Amino acid sequence: MPARRSSPTRRIPARKKDKIFDPSLFLSSAGFGKTLRRYKPNQAIFSQGEPADAVYYLQEGRVRLSVLSEQGKEATIALLGPGDFLGEGCIASDQPVRMVTAAAITDCSAMKIQKEEMLRTLHQEHRFSDMFVAYIVQRHNRTQADLVDQLFNSSEKRLARALLILARFGKEGRSEEVIPGVRQETLAEMIGTTRSRVNYFMNKFRKLGFIEYNGGLQVHSSLLSVVLHE
Repeated sequence: MPARRSSPTRRIPARKKDKIFDPSLFLSSAGFGKTLRRYKPNQAIFSQGEPADAVYYLQEGRVRLSVLSEQGKEATIALLGPGDFLGEGCIASDQPVRMVTAAAITDCSAMKIQKEEMLRTLHQEHRFSDMFVAYIVQRHNRTQADLVDQLFNSSEKRLARALLILARFGKEGRSEEVIPGVRQETLAEMIGTTRSRVNYFMNKFRKLGFIEYNGGLQVHSSLLSVVLHE
């Protein structure tokens, strides 16, 4: 009886591993639905009342967020830096227009992400959505802290806290940072006081060695003592 011929073993091709999504690469490289934009000081990135159709991720520079009342009074509500998102409210279905104006304080570069691409990435890429949600929660917590600060702390403490936040105190092990292009009028709007009071406290902080003026405003970690002092 002839021996049976064994059929050759079929090899199953190895499955290619899916490429791991990198949020930092997504936010740094232009592509479908994303363009890198550059702005000069005082140039508007978007204006209050314009259609809200994109989210911006700030790569370099400083940006001022402001709002204009019906009576024509302007107020600064935030100063943002590298790593911050701008115009993220557009992903909410009930915000078809910009609620604030975003303008560059210094030379800036920002990744403009179209609303549709932002929503698609949030839905499909969990690593990105986790990072974005963590950012939004952190931003919300800071806004709540700003409100408490405004209600209960003196203008001196409010100014010290604002300067430390602008210097990104506590992030990436930094103890001091140079803040470019921030005017005393802007600081006064942020903390709800007058420019003369800001000028008084800035001079006080400088004499105490908490801050320096060297081609920009340099904030030292020792300024934290003003915030912690009862």
